[in-house]
Amino acid sequence: MSLAWCAAFAYAADAPGVATPGVATSGVATPPANAASGPLRVVASFSILGDMTRQIGGEDVQVDTLVGPDGDAHEYEPTPADARALSAAQLLVVNGLNFETWLGRLVKSANFKGATVVASQGVQPRDFGADDVAGQAAEAGVQGGGSAGRGAREGHDAHDAHGAHGAHDVHDAHTDPHAWQSLANGAIYARNIGAALAKADPAHADAYRQRTDAYVARIEALDKQVKQAFAALPPERRRVVTSHDAFGYFGQAYGVTFISTMGISTDAEPSAADLARIIDQVKREKVPAVFLENVSNPRLGQRIAHESGAKLGGTLYSDALARPGLPAATYLGMFQWNLSQFMAALKP
Repeated sequence: MSLAWCAAFAYAADAPGVATPGVATSGVATPPANAASGPLRVVASFSILGDMTRQIGGEDVQVDTLVGPDGDAHEYEPTPADARALSAAQLLVVNGLNFETWLGRLVKSANFKGATVVASQGVQPRDFGADDVAGQAAEAGVQGGGSAGRGAREGHDAHDAHGAHGAHDVHDAHTDPHAWQSLANGAIYARNIGAALAKADPAHADAYRQRTDAYVARIEALDKQVKQAFAALPPERRRVVTSHDAFGYFGQAYGVTFISTMGISTDAEPSAADLARIIDQVKREKVPAVFLENVSNPRLGQRIAHESGAKLGGTLYSDALARPGLPAATYLGMFQWNLSQFMAALKP
């Protein structure tokens, strides 16, 4: 459905801790006075945040997720059903960092009056600026211990077209929004969500805090496991190709170099010349594997693997979880699945 029914709206919550006009950040607003009794009604912008909220909220919350499993939040177009869900919600959980460029218009059209928590508040944002310079020098957009793609700024240019204003705009144009791809950041997300739930629903604050602590302990344990697994690989095996530039925080956290074909957004493909350079680089540097993503067309990855001779690895989950019942249907399950795919393809 077209978003013509929504007025253009600048989503200021793209910067951590900045309130959306008409929507208070967590810790500022209380639920609407006419909210019905029962579980706290929460809307999460995409599936990873939805799962985190359910893990922490338990039976005390009812969570609706806007961009569901295998959904592409970069290209999502809200529906009237989304507006209805948001209008009834008491808390909105968003990523921030200019990830949900479409959400501000939905907030306005839904006349949302609840509180908003920016889950990424407090993380150290990854700046694309330095990576872009290094990538241009390398002709293919590669940065060790991180990631850089040919279109690193493309995904944010659309935000500027909506007329966003404010001091955060310069910062956002160079910021990677995929901060959940570091488990250390995932722990920050969890604590922000837990604190917001406790503030919005004080009657169950102790339960939220207990679940948050237990969940963070699981995140931290998995973080150690992932670090140990990659540390055991030779450095030359810690180089891979992915579809879009979603794994920069992962690369920084776990010492992996990612070559991405599409920049931070899934809506722009490389030119023929860019693709040829990537294939040449994969051959020249003997990059071990090319991975597909659940939110991207597999065609490019398959072509790069075929023409470069690199191994075609499995499918990674980047911006969305798997459908319920599958191994990657939760945030922790996503990390465990991705780790298994990396190890299967990269171990000597």
